[in-house]
Amino acid sequence: MTANGRQYPEFQLRLPNGGPVARGRLLAEKGARGSRKLVVRAGSPVRAKVVPSFAERKPPSYRTRQELIAAGSIRQSDSRPGWLETARDIEFTSPSAAAEVLMGCSANGWGVWKTNEGVSLLDYVTESTTGPNRPWLIRGSNVTGLDLVQRLWLPEGCISLAAARLRQGVAGGTSKEGLRAMVQEDYESTATYSQKQQLVEELHAFLSRMKPGDTVCTISGGQLYIGEITGEVQQTESEDRRSNLRRPVDWQPTGFPYDDLPEELQQKLSVQHDVVDLTSVQAHIEGLGLTDQELAEEAEATVRDPSLEIPALTARRELELPRPAEALAADLLVHDVAWLQEVHELLWDERQLVFYGPPGTGKTYLALKLAEFFGGGPEQVKLVQFHPSYAYEDFFEGFRPQEDPQSREVAFRLTAGPLRELADLASREGNRHIPHFLIIDEINRANLAKVFGELYFLLEYRNKSVRLTYSGDDFALPPNLFVIGTMNTADRSIALVDAAMRRRFAFVELSPRIEPTSGLLRRWLTREDKDAQPADLLDALNSRIDDPDFRIGPSYLMKKGVYRDGGLERTWRTKILPLLEEHHYGEGVDVERRYGLAALRESLG
Repeated sequence: MTANGRQYPEFQLRLPNGGPVARGRLLAEKGARGSRKLVVRAGSPVRAKVVPSFAERKPPSYRTRQELIAAGSIRQSDSRPGWLETARDIEFTSPSAAAEVLMGCSANGWGVWKTNEGVSLLDYVTESTTGPNRPWLIRGSNVTGLDLVQRLWLPEGCISLAAARLRQGVAGGTSKEGLRAMVQEDYESTATYSQKQQLVEELHAFLSRMKPGDTVCTISGGQLYIGEITGEVQQTESEDRRSNLRRPVDWQPTGFPYDDLPEELQQKLSVQHDVVDLTSVQAHIEGLGLTDQELAEEAEATVRDPSLEIPALTARRELELPRPAEALAADLLVHDVAWLQEVHELLWDERQLVFYGPPGTGKTYLALKLAEFFGGGPEQVKLVQFHPSYAYEDFFEGFRPQEDPQSREVAFRLTAGPLRELADLASREGNRHIPHFLIIDEINRANLAKVFGELYFLLEYRNKSVRLTYSGDDFALPPNLFVIGTMNTADRSIALVDAAMRRRFAFVELSPRIEPTSGLLRRWLTREDKDAQPADLLDALNSRIDDPDFRIGPSYLMKKGVYRDGGLERTWRTKILPLLEEHHYGEGVDVERRYGLAALRESLG
């Protein structure tokens, strides 16, 4: 068998669950969507049932199947009980259409039709890079002011890329180096350096990386439209020069509302390029418009490893924060589990919060314990501490000196910071339903606008992406990444946090004047079977401090050393009184007389 002067073998399609094998041959002619036609041989098996979503997702193939059955071209098989079979050779407009009719479900014919040696049909016909099929975002709703999606792509079944000045005769499969030379010459006086660089990337993806069977997505009028590339790239001379490069596409009949899409998919779709590789969210795209049951039924109708999870179902696993119960409240000595549940709700709604209060109120301890509880263990928790010299390069990414292990030479290399490392871990496939926590200790001790940079935007708009300063990557904060900050309100050397910070974080007070902090020491002493006098002394001390930001937290008195001989006096003299001396510096207050143990004990009788 030959097509376009090339010899092609017979292709086979094994039906699912160890089913029989259909046989077909490739034709030289192309169908309406620019794809090679394929003839299925007489006597080939056909699955008796179709999946419930078949008629809605693939109406042309569903109608073709019904018409072939009605005409007797597909009939009950005499040799294979429970199966149908083709009564004659049947010509289909594409390998995918043939596979869908035989299997009764959506199918990528470029991959499932294979030779006897297991080589896919795609490897014989494509001029593009081989490998697994990928999904792509192609923008066409605003091409020099026109919505090509509605005017051209959907009505005529194609996608296009504006390459107005690119020379004629550019073939699919052209290398990036070859395209770079062409763009440099053809766009020499009409594009900037960065525009040329971006155009090379987009042309290379469109010409050489895309291939038949790939999924394409585009956005128009608030809807996401999805289709399948059915043929090779074509270069034309369009009248308005807006669509000189085209690929044929078989579009699904309906779009999906953009606002209803999964958050991770919205993040990738927000990347501001005309051509974007969507492989990282492929599972979300495959599951659009299908229920869990329909996904399972489609998986049963295709040839796949039954031991593996269905990717679209895995991607749908819901992110969950475990709800606090009485056991956690008792472990943390919190007065009421309802307070922990409120923290849970704030984290779920905002994804960022700050514990603020005077020193010694257990802010960092509580942040770590809650993060480990919500995240399922310390492996999902990373802690950083801000300070006045902390910068974006330390926090997220930047060029830092590193020694080459081979040459021993030191050079500046792009290095990921703690937030980038945790975000990469949280966004890995299989981790996306597991909460990950970044604890930022002393969050108000750094220049927050300098440290966060463009990440400020992402804290508020989790469904968007931004272009990073150093790497140039398009980055979004994973939905399962939570941030807990701690802020010491007694540190008057730090300016108050700005309005942008307050808008993006929920603020939860931990103060000796309110629960859960006010009674924490007394509950701890009861659990440790110790005398309650230290709690009485702390209450008496704080009653004499007018400024709530300088009241003393209970953690100073929740250490073993305090309860050795002379430990309480040492702690009072070396930790608590120096704080109060600083507070009253220059005021002429006798700190020992007002706040010393002797004065407090006397007041307690």
